[in-house]
Amino acid sequence: MANAPAHLLSIEDGIAVLTLNRPEALNSINRQLRLDLLELYPRLDEDPNVKVIVITGAGDKAFCTGADLKERSSRSTGEMVHDRHYLTAKSTSALSSVMKPVIAAIKGYCMAGGYEMVLQCDISICSDNAIFSLPEVTHGFFPGGGACQRLPRLVGYQMARELIFTGRRWDAKEAKELGLVNKVVPLDKVMDEAMAMARKIASYPSVGVIQAKRALSQSMEVGLTAGLRYDVEAWVGCMHSDEWKEKLAGFVRKERKS
Repeated sequence: MANAPAHLLSIEDGIAVLTLNRPEALNSINRQLRLDLLELYPRLDEDPNVKVIVITGAGDKAFCTGADLKERSSRSTGEMVHDRHYLTAKSTSALSSVMKPVIAAIKGYCMAGGYEMVLQCDISICSDNAIFSLPEVTHGFFPGGGACQRLPRLVGYQMARELIFTGRRWDAKEAKELGLVNKVVPLDKVMDEAMAMARKIASYPSVGVIQAKRALSQSMEVGLTAGLRYDVEAWVGCMHSDEWKEKLAGFVRKERKS
């Protein structure tokens, strides 16, 4: 496994499946995998053959358990500080900057930076045995990969404080109750469910899906007035797209036949 690639990638029928491929280390993120992901995200976003991205972890034990602490323990403080500034800082927004829909297919453990990765995804589907946690405070630091900013927007400040301050674990049932995952399914159905949703989204004109994601992102960043203004501009942009014109022409032809 030492020579195995840190990630696997397949693209078929408009769907890119990105697999974190370090199952022997619970798919924890070492330096090589972080570099791979930072290169992959913009490449997939720009690839015209990709309409939806599915991210998962190799094996059934874990989606991702965050940074590879064994690797960190072997590196100097200076090297780790450098990575914090130039790699980790980039990764806190690299995935959320992707304008194509991203689905997280979660099996087993999803912790620390692994869960912060999920917080950057658009849709999350997890196994019924999934376990989540942000345990950083128990090690003397805190979730610095975006959880302190994104989690309160999903569950409110009170619950976010509890989850982050205690570092406790929560299971799939609680994740669903808190609105942190979209669906909970049996372990052997996670990828089937994720791919079914990806295929449905990929079947639609990409211009509308991408503009919808941009508008939703705006709702988290700007005020209501500015957000509504953006919606109008994006909607007009959709009307000028070839995909919209083709769909409209098809609708008109269908109406004439009926």
